[in-house]
Amino acid sequence: MRPHFGLRARIAAAVVVVTVAATAAMALAAYQLQSNDTTRRFHSASRADFASDLAQVRFVAQNLSTDRVIDYMSREHAVAWSVFDYTGEQAVLHGAEPPVAVPGWLLSAARAGDEPLGTEPENSPFLVLAGSPVKHVVLVEYYTLDALRADLSKLRRNLAGMALLVTVLGIAGGMVAAKRIQRPVRAVANAAIRLGGGELDTRLVVRGGDELADLAGSFNAMAEQVGRSIAELRAKEEQQRRFVADVAHDLRTPVATVVAAADGVDSENPDARQRAARLLSVQSRRLANLVEDLLEMSRFDAGVADFHAGPLDLADLWAEAIDLVGGADGTTLHTVGDVTVCADPRRVHTIARNLLTNALTHGAAPITVTIDGTRPGVVTAEVADSGPGVPEDLRELVFDRFARGDRARTATSGSGLGLAIAQENARIHGGRITVSEQQDGAVFTVVLPRGQ
Repeated sequence: MRPHFGLRARIAAAVVVVTVAATAAMALAAYQLQSNDTTRRFHSASRADFASDLAQVRFVAQNLSTDRVIDYMSREHAVAWSVFDYTGEQAVLHGAEPPVAVPGWLLSAARAGDEPLGTEPENSPFLVLAGSPVKHVVLVEYYTLDALRADLSKLRRNLAGMALLVTVLGIAGGMVAAKRIQRPVRAVANAAIRLGGGELDTRLVVRGGDELADLAGSFNAMAEQVGRSIAELRAKEEQQRRFVADVAHDLRTPVATVVAAADGVDSENPDARQRAARLLSVQSRRLANLVEDLLEMSRFDAGVADFHAGPLDLADLWAEAIDLVGGADGTTLHTVGDVTVCADPRRVHTIARNLLTNALTHGAAPITVTIDGTRPGVVTAEVADSGPGVPEDLRELVFDRFARGDRARTATSGSGLGLAIAQENARIHGGRITVSEQQDGAVFTVVLPRGQ
């Protein structure tokens, strides 16, 4: 099974890896610089000392015999040395036995040149320098590398200690940083769990302006949206529940009446048959209208209501609606300005017809319709009746489905969907319908955008 590492462990591990890598690279670079510099200084000092000895030997050899050169070098105790004399057929070694084997190429090169030469034989603790003070004589000195290597070893230990200290501090800092980063992330996780458990008021405190603050702010925005969505779903669910109950209630009366009237059709009494026929006619029309209204509301809920906009003269449309609802005798129509809009004639006609029907049913004549086209970008139509008006506590509910002005379920013949359908038709145009009160009666105002 693949091991699971938490956020804190991942952050700490990342900080440790970066710290160790950076520290190791820095320590290696520092060691290379320091070791090269130390080695260069050692070689420079050794070559300077050898050059001084070589000059002294050259002076002695020019003024004294070779034996005196050996005597002079025998007083040199600071460094091991050897003198190779090539005046005979074979080279003669003077001085101490060389601590390391002197490469033959170094002796040959020293005999042939004037400048001192040097080498570090493999696995040797000495720097070997050679030079020729006089012809056929080669002076070799052996400078120990123990002090240099001790210095480099000390340098390595110091740098390793410093790297270890920096690594420990990096690990500690990584743990602290991981904990500080983990705390708000864990707070978001816990808040998400509470939000998922139904605590819709869960919010996070936003501190600072970094990415963690953005995360907290995004969570709060998400929680706010989730809360609104759930509230809307609950309201929609409650609305649908009431809708089903109201549909069942409104269908019960016409269906029961149709059933009773159907039983009376077979009566032998002509008056009973005539009364049953009238009931069937009235209730079947009422049932058909209710079904049509329900279908229209279902189209709005599904978002599939058809919409065909075109140029429309509201004055002609409202005049036709007034004639259709039979309110021409008690209704007055006034127009001001340009009352032409780009709208769906069928839906605007439904708005006009339903508002006029509502005014005639729940209000009283005279009714005044005022269409105002003087406002920029919109056209308004006000329907004012002379009835009792809309109670203040019903104004927020008057456009709800199955709302009725007298709160009665059986006293009116309407479906209770007229104003709801009118409002939906206004919204599909980008407009709205509002209700207000005047001294005598209610005023319903339709606001429609002019459109293209």
